[in-house]
Amino acid sequence: MDLELNNVTTIFLAVALLIAGGFLINKVSFLKRFCIPAPVVGGLLFAILVTIFKQTGLLTITLDTSLQSLFMLTFFTTVGLGASFQLVKLGGKLLVIYWLACGVLALCQSVIGISLASVLGLEPLLGVMVGAVSMEGGHGAATAFGGTIEELGVNSALSVGLAAATFGLIAGGLVGGPTVKYLITKYKLKPSKADASVEVAAASEEVSGKSAFEFNSQKFMVQILIITFCMAAGSYLGELFSTVTGFVLPSYVGAMFVAVIVRNILDSFNKNIVDMKSISLIGDVTLGIFLSMALMSIKLWEVAGLALPMLIIVIVQVIFILLLGVFVLFRLLGKDYDAAVMVGGFTGHGLGATPNAMANMAAITDRFGPSPKAFLIVPIVGAFLIDVFAMPIIITSINLLK
Repeated sequence: MDLELNNVTTIFLAVALLIAGGFLINKVSFLKRFCIPAPVVGGLLFAILVTIFKQTGLLTITLDTSLQSLFMLTFFTTVGLGASFQLVKLGGKLLVIYWLACGVLALCQSVIGISLASVLGLEPLLGVMVGAVSMEGGHGAATAFGGTIEELGVNSALSVGLAAATFGLIAGGLVGGPTVKYLITKYKLKPSKADASVEVAAASEEVSGKSAFEFNSQKFMVQILIITFCMAAGSYLGELFSTVTGFVLPSYVGAMFVAVIVRNILDSFNKNIVDMKSISLIGDVTLGIFLSMALMSIKLWEVAGLALPMLIIVIVQVIFILLLGVFVLFRLLGKDYDAAVMVGGFTGHGLGATPNAMANMAAITDRFGPSPKAFLIVPIVGAFLIDVFAMPIIITSINLLK
């Protein structure tokens, strides 16, 4: 028996699974503790159900995910609109050091993924998916680049990327907190009261989209106008770049970089034009829907034979980021309390996503004290700036191996 769902029904199902995933997270402490996203929970449960139906011959479910790219494009555009150069400047030297370390991590993760994939007999492009794409990029980048690589003929790329991102997300939550606690205990670190400046604290709130704002339909529509303009201009820019250079460039990359330019041009005229509360809300909704659609359509039967080599690569990635964070980044950032907390954030988004990084840091600061610098620097770099390094590395890797 075959069941085909149209695009509208698929979106309805994605939203339903998103809400169901959120409900389960509130009921299951394990899911909440490790910050597993709601769309991952709901989407994976549906994917498991679809796999059982297919393997037993009871039912084959076909989804129409043609609108998934629209939600994906919207989300990454909101990420670009969050990149304010003024906030980057406020982060100072520590932000630059942290940013460069993330760039090194992205390069090393790609090298590790591709190298180990070749050693283990996997398609090298699958190594790209188990590198910076799924580790620093998380489920969002795995979905975006997975589709691009599947268009090049590697059918299981999306499934492998999403599975690796899930493994990484759990690992990042497991090892981040204990690593920071080890550093704090070993070096007897304490938070500095001098760091809790009003300016830094206010900037931290802006980064997270928690600053106060007046919500109304007209202001919200202005944000929609800005987002759709960036999406349209970025799409044409991406197509032009691919035509001129011959490089494969996902559509959302152009939109994201146009959004960065637009954000900072608008800020030069009026800092209140871009409302990050509205932008963050739109980003959260579109991210949830497009991830839910991606996870619910994952073909687990394609990943089964790759589970062991994929797990080996992820374990190596985890060991590497811990060594880099403890023995290199911690020292470069000054070997103080803020440095230790940022190592926790580095581990979180280096293996999963920025929310994972924030959860790691929140768990530490709730126990040992505040670190406004960490809560300013880590979200800025993890949410957008890392893409300045990661995107060229990933895109170049794909085009060299295609």
